[in-house]
Formats: sequence, structure tokens, C-alpha cells
Amino acid sequence: MSFASIPKSEDILRAIHHVVGQSDRGHTIGLHEPDFSGTQAWAYVKDCLDTGWVSTAGIWVSRFEKELCTVTGAKHAIAVSNGTVALRLALHVIGVKPGDEVVLPPLSFVATANAIAHLGAVPHFVDVENSSLGLSPTALNAQLEKVTERKDGVLLNRETGRRIVAILPVHVFGFPAQIIELRKVADAWQLPLVEDAAEALGSWREDIHCGLFGAVGTLSFNGNKLITTGGGGALLTNNDEIAKNARHLSTTAKQQHPWSFHHDAVGWNDRMPNLNAALGVAQIEDLNRRLKIKQKLAKEYIQAFSKLDGIEVLPEPPGCKSNYWMVTLRFTTPDPGAANAQRLRLLEKAHETGLLLRPIWSSLNELPMYTSCPAGPLLVAEDQAPRLINIPSSPQLHNEWGRT
Repeated sequence: MSFASIPKSEDILRAIHHVVGQSDRGHTIGLHEPDFSGTQAWAYVKDCLDTGWVSTAGIWVSRFEKELCTVTGAKHAIAVSNGTVALRLALHVIGVKPGDEVVLPPLSFVATANAIAHLGAVPHFVDVENSSLGLSPTALNAQLEKVTERKDGVLLNRETGRRIVAILPVHVFGFPAQIIELRKVADAWQLPLVEDAAEALGSWREDIHCGLFGAVGTLSFNGNKLITTGGGGALLTNNDEIAKNARHLSTTAKQQHPWSFHHDAVGWNDRMPNLNAALGVAQIEDLNRRLKIKQKLAKEYIQAFSKLDGIEVLPEPPGCKSNYWMVTLRFTTPDPGAANAQRLRLLEKAHETGLLLRPIWSSLNELPMYTSCPAGPLLVAEDQAPRLINIPSSPQLHNEWGRT
């Protein structure tokens, strides 16, 4: 095993500290932390408390949805309690049923696969490409050609006998996937696209926001996202019928009436509370500033690492604008084992000094509940996963946030 082409951990840490300042055990630097300074968060949450509208009804929920439509260009936004719920609901409304298969990449947070499993469906893993780390259009088409046949208008996996009913690409770390090419493949195979854009608020490919290339997309507003509502998520769609069904089912499928409780389907109590939405509105008003500072932070990292051989900062793909949710380093040595060993040493040294770096998630196909799921060759994912590490990316780490 050769380490000749891998930089020393000390040099990597020095480059990170050059951008974000020093850390120690008494002053840790997190990956991506919430910050409400300079916003109206306190006033908006206080309005909820003063008026008593703290649950799933209230002006802030509808206002948050309108703000999401404004900043993304979506026709409809449906705010729900978290990103996993948003994915599960999105898959349900486009017709995913128990026993169906949904195609997705293995490099994602576990919620992507869990949302499929929550419906009784089965994840089907297809490889990624290394520029965006997103689902590979070439691998997707090859896998569909290899394992499927169409009978009576239904696309079946010949090896399992199950229907393949949807494609679920992920915009990893806020980098837009090759979604235009993925949409072409999806259209050719007559499969709907459901986009996991949980990390991609403010990310665009060409002039379309992530989450709006397919039938429906989803966002997350977890505490580590660019905009947080504590917990929370949303569906984005330009399809009137999908929006109507999602909103109805997320509100226990209750038919509107001044006093009668009549429910016409099995629904969920998924809606985002007013308190959470108030937090979201306060931050989305500050979104453009946050995105600009995130871009500057990423550029400073790129500059800081430009003279180190064997490692790179992942750039936004051509033709895209990324929110750089998680600035990500990639070891470029040919040997992924050597890269992984160096990554482990870097993690140990960083955490000793209060710098909270993080490796990419475990590949979904390697988790115990998903090892028996269908999968194509995953050579790129297997090569890339050991090379990747996230570094501190909070916009407030940049000196233009208003701090020194």
C-alpha cells in the first residue's frame, strides 16, 4: 500500500483551519450548524405562541409554502414534518405499492432507502457517476436493459418478478445529479422520477431548481440543513394532481368541512407545525445571503487545497449552481484502500482537535436490512465511498457572516 500521492493529515488540517479558524476540544467546529442571528425567528415564533397557533394550522405554514415556491420556482410546495415523510409521501402519490421496486443510488442517507421500505417496497441499487456522486444515467439504462421486461404494459424485473415503478435520484451534498440525462432515461422507460433534493435547496441545473425535473421532488429542513425548521420537509411539484393528493393525504385525508370529520382514504398526519414553519420563514428570507456566503466559503476551500496533491475539493458540476451544503474532500490516489486509511487517520486527528469532520454515509446496499436487495454493478460507488470526507460548511464560519 503506497501513500506517496496522499497528503499528510497535518497539511489537510492546516488548510481547513486556514479557512475556518482554529479549533480545540473547548472550541469545536461542527459540520453544519443552525444559526438564527439576523433573522426574525424570535418574533415569528413568538407570534405562534401569542396567538396559540402552534400546531399544523396557522399562517406560517402557508407562508412558508409560498416562500418555497418563490425561491424554487415550484408551482406547489407541501410542508411536512420531516424529509423522510416527504419522500414516503412522494413515492406513495406516484403509485409505489408493497412489493414494487424503486431504483436509487447506494450513496445517500439511509432515509432514501427507508422511505421505500416504509411503503413495503424494495430498493434496487444502481451505480453513481463520480462528478456529482449522483445516479449514473449510463448505469441506470444498462441495468434496466439487463434485468427488465415489459408484460401487459408493466415493467418487470425478470430476476425477481417484481414491478419496477420509479427512479429515485439523489442530489448528494447539494450537487445536482445528471438529472436531465436521467430524465431522458426515465422517459424512455416510462418511469416517473422522484427526486431526493433533501440537501439541495438553492441548487440548480441550468435554470431549473433541483426537485422540479421529475414528477415530484422533496426537501429536508433538518437541523443541519441550510434552512432548518428543527425537523421538517417539503414536497415540490408542478403537477396539480400530485399536489392535491399529497396535501390531502398528509392531512389525514380529511374532507374539508366546518365541523364534520369525514376521511375518504387512509392518510397520514404529516403536516408541518406552525411553530416549525415560522422558523423556516425567518431563515428563507435570508436564503440568498446564505447561498452567496456558502459559495465564497467553498471557493476559499478550493483555493486552500489547490496546492495539495492527492486531494481535491469537489467542485459543482458544469452547468450547475450548487448550494455547497457539505463541502467535500476527495482523496485521488488510485488505491481506495490507501485513501480510506488516510481518511481514518484524518478523522482521528481532526476530532482530537475539535474539528468535527465526517465520512460519507455507509453505502445503503451494505446495511444489514438492504444487503439482499437487487443491485447492478456498483464499481464507482465502491471506489468513491472510501475517498470522501465532509468538512465544516456552516455559512457562519465565513467572515462575511458578520463575525470575525
